[in-house]
Amino acid sequence: MTVHDLLTNINREDKGVALAVEKVIPKIEALVNVLSVKMKLGGRLFYIGAGTSGRLGILDASEIPPTYGVPQGKVVGLIAGGDTAIRKAVENAEDDPHQAWKDLQEHHIGENDVLVGIAASGRTPYVMGGVKEARAHGITTGCITCNEGSELASQVDYPIEVVVGPEFVTGSTRMKAGTAQKLVLNMISTTAMIQLGRVKGNKMVDMQLTNYKLVNRGVRMIMDELHVSEEQAEALLKKFGSVRKALESNK
Repeated sequence: MTVHDLLTNINREDKGVALAVEKVIPKIEALVNVLSVKMKLGGRLFYIGAGTSGRLGILDASEIPPTYGVPQGKVVGLIAGGDTAIRKAVENAEDDPHQAWKDLQEHHIGENDVLVGIAASGRTPYVMGGVKEARAHGITTGCITCNEGSELASQVDYPIEVVVGPEFVTGSTRMKAGTAQKLVLNMISTTAMIQLGRVKGNKMVDMQLTNYKLVNRGVRMIMDELHVSEEQAEALLKKFGSVRKALESNK
């Protein structure tokens, strides 16, 4: 294929991913409903995965505190091979069925928490072992996989199977499968945060003001909501330290 043909065909394959996710919205909904209840009781969300799946879980988890102002550790992503595996593949790490539970125990996972195993194949030993052990300890479990009828799906309470079909490059699950996983992770964590009241309208009123861009965004939110000048909005944000508190001060 020419470069144009390659790009066109990859794009054509990608177009079907969102449609595949749409088919499993009821499954995602069931998981988010129980997750929201657990998190309101003080529970946490855990992701476990290997390779691309693990990295996507960590990405989603790492973005929740700055976006929604929740404490570090409310959403936790764990990858086979530990932090080293985020940047570089760790050989055979995903093949240990006992390591995930050891990793989870370091975070004192308990019955109020929810564990989601992420594995495109639906058979990764690291993920399989983790969800099996967690379920045996009375912990609510879910999964995101891209194979229908997988062993992983049979081992969890809330399976999500997004069937995207063969990859453009055979077996390269960082492509369509990875995209599907990212979409579902976005849906799970975003909807849970909204259910927890971490959003006002569609605004991130609890975001951490850690750089100029976010401070400027916070100022614009206050201007829009309270119909005040930029100077007044800046003063309110400086005084109260958060968009939410600034808005609530003018009720």
